[in-house]
Amino acid sequence: MQTHTRTHTQGTPGVLYISHGGGPLPLLGDPAHRELVVQLKAIANELVKPSAILVISAHWEATVATVTGSAQPELLYDYSGFPAQSYQIKYPAPGSPALAEQLQAALQQAGMACDLDTQRGLDHGVFVPLKIMYPQADIPVVQLSLLNSLDARTHIQLGQALQQLDLENVLVVGSGFSFHNMRAFNAPQSDDSNRRNQAFEDWLKYTCVSPELSEVQRLERLINWESAPEARFCHPREEHLLPLHVCYGLAQRRCGHYQSATVLGKQAGMFYWPAVAATGLSQG
Repeated sequence: MQTHTRTHTQGTPGVLYISHGGGPLPLLGDPAHRELVVQLKAIANELVKPSAILVISAHWEATVATVTGSAQPELLYDYSGFPAQSYQIKYPAPGSPALAEQLQAALQQAGMACDLDTQRGLDHGVFVPLKIMYPQADIPVVQLSLLNSLDARTHIQLGQALQQLDLENVLVVGSGFSFHNMRAFNAPQSDDSNRRNQAFEDWLKYTCVSPELSEVQRLERLINWESAPEARFCHPREEHLLPLHVCYGLAQRRCGHYQSATVLGKQAGMFYWPAVAATGLSQG
């Protein structure tokens, strides 16, 4: 990843889609997550520190869009079979009831039902990457659910509704995984599996980054992502891809910066839509 000098300017840090890795493994020193950890740390170092973070995680689905409203959210250890230390991880970041209420109002204004949940904690799609990126846990965090319809167009519309919010200096993070086939992760590495992974990753990068596409074309490709090469091999279920659709719905333009890490033997992408004119993140 290249590093460029830039002047930090006021404004939202932008919109970021990340591949968050497998469960708590990025925090446990797992060698198969080393590149991911390095990249997440570098991204955080290169961004203006946000005043709040809004995360759309693959690990929360609800009938209607739902927002965490707790002032001090706990953590959900929503994984199993990991070492005992995995269930002792702490990330005591505050919530932001005010931002949660603004988010609810914005979605309702856009015609989307939205509930507040003051009891739910932050799942590992939130606290694992944020503990890497912002270990001080001093930035307020709000989480927004996916919709259990898993409809691509609706999640783009969810992102569009977020445009009603004042996101000045708020980092919006779509936390998923651009490749998420658990059977392939657990199988021996093969040239065929890697080829299929790369075919979809190349399609996704072109779709989000290419200046050759109009926004109408980009939108249609994302809505019809199942027709992409190896789409259903890479995403037997699409919940880890849909945070990207929310990010695009909010950004409404081509992604400015892309980078890829080898995670669990597969290529996984990070997509960033900067809200400042210049950035330290490398152009993919």
